Amino acid sequence: MSSQNVDSPPKSSQVQKSKSGVRAALEFTGIPPSWFEKRPKLPSRNWLIFLSVTTSIVSYYAYDRRECRRIRDEYASRVEHLAKDPLGTADLPRKVTVYGAKWPGDEDHDKSLRFFRKYVKPILVAAAVDYEMVSGRRSGDLADRIADEIKARRRVDAGVEPVSQSPIVLPNQPSLEQKRKRELEGGIVLVGRHTLKEFMSGLKRGWTESMGRADREDMLAQELASDGRFDEPEELVVDSDGVDGEPLPTRSRLLPSQNAALFSPLHIPSSSPPKSTQSVSNLPAQLDTPPSTIPTLPTLLLVPFTNHIGFRQVPHMLWGFFNERHKVRAGSEAAYSLIMNHVRPFAAPNTTVAASEGPSQSDGRQGGDLDFDLPAESYYNGAYSPSETEKARKTYYDALPAKLATARALARGTRAPTKEEESHPPPTEVELRAERLKKEMRWRGDEAGWEIVKPGQPAQWDERLPDALQVFDQPRADDVG
Repeated sequence: MSSQNVDSPPKSSQVQKSKSGVRAALEFTGIPPSWFEKRPKLPSRNWLIFLSVTTSIVSYYAYDRRECRRIRDEYASRVEHLAKDPLGTADLPRKVTVYGAKWPGDEDHDKSLRFFRKYVKPILVAAAVDYEMVSGRRSGDLADRIADEIKARRRVDAGVEPVSQSPIVLPNQPSLEQKRKRELEGGIVLVGRHTLKEFMSGLKRGWTESMGRADREDMLAQELASDGRFDEPEELVVDSDGVDGEPLPTRSRLLPSQNAALFSPLHIPSSSPPKSTQSVSNLPAQLDTPPSTIPTLPTLLLVPFTNHIGFRQVPHMLWGFFNERHKVRAGSEAAYSLIMNHVRPFAAPNTTVAASEGPSQSDGRQGGDLDFDLPAESYYNGAYSPSETEKARKTYYDALPAKLATARALARGTRAPTKEEESHPPPTEVELRAERLKKEMRWRGDEAGWEIVKPGQPAQWDERLPDALQVFDQPRADDVG
């Protein structure tokens, strides 16, 4: 029996496989032996789908960002030699003015300038080009600002207003001619079609309207003070007791409702009718006449920009997130054309279509450079609804009489304030007038701004502008080297 046990062959489980030196060494490090017995196999179907999709997305994102750096570095290397050129002791670097209007329907008014800082500014900085950014917080603000600046320039040229000087006179302070020469050498950057339309509107108003100084807030306050919203109702109750058979004088008899506006702190009594939104100038007619020609203006750089907002434009947002290189290239090319100072005349429209006269085209096409970035208008169609403004205005004025009655009753002491009114005092009549002025300024500004930038609305144009405007163009192939 024992001999049979000795001669019997060993079981397969007892046979020890030969180990390599590397495996034996690794086992002594504490790695479980079961790890060496595993055989690699393909992941499951779901894992393969997940890994392939994830890898593709990450790879495409990495490729896009790598291309962004390459394009930016490529254009920066073309112009960085300009930053190394020495300047004289009295010389200043080239400076451009950047305008960015508020995108219709977006509460963030800084989106246009943010686009400039991210895609255009790096190339300008590489070439040591200075810049000044100007933004509009609401639609139409940029048009008002440009119109006011042009009118101020006309007043200075006409000699009716002195040149503004800094309180501290410096020995190397540039003169007015030197400042304007530097402006012409710099240029103007317009980010987006909505900015172009506001710029052209301000340009036409500034060179066409009266150059008299006008305070829009004061004119609107005078107009609102005479519309009867704050008039007190007539007291029709006649007192039977009187003196010598005559009725006692009451407030309604001493102060007719049509004169109640004279007691408004926002109304200045005047024998003239209320002023309209147009400025009333007391300048001589020969000075206040619009010039027959417009002087040469700084060259324009038109930068395309589209801001996608809203749930319906989520696919465009996703596409833009993974294709930043197209925005970088567009911004770099625009900055490069400005730096190389390659200009061409402004392409005038084929048919002049003024926004305030004549029928406007349904698609807003005018031809020439006024059709710049026209497809961008389709992305803010419906961003502003005039009916919403009218609804807000109606809601406010429906609640105004009750607020006004409460304010007057508490001010005259005809009734005692409630506990709620003691803890939270209601607005006074002066505060209600100021609140109304602020709301009307915002409502009317939004309406005017939307009329400028709404889809299908042609850009403002003046026949005197072709000789005054130029546009930065892409350099030719032989200039790129």
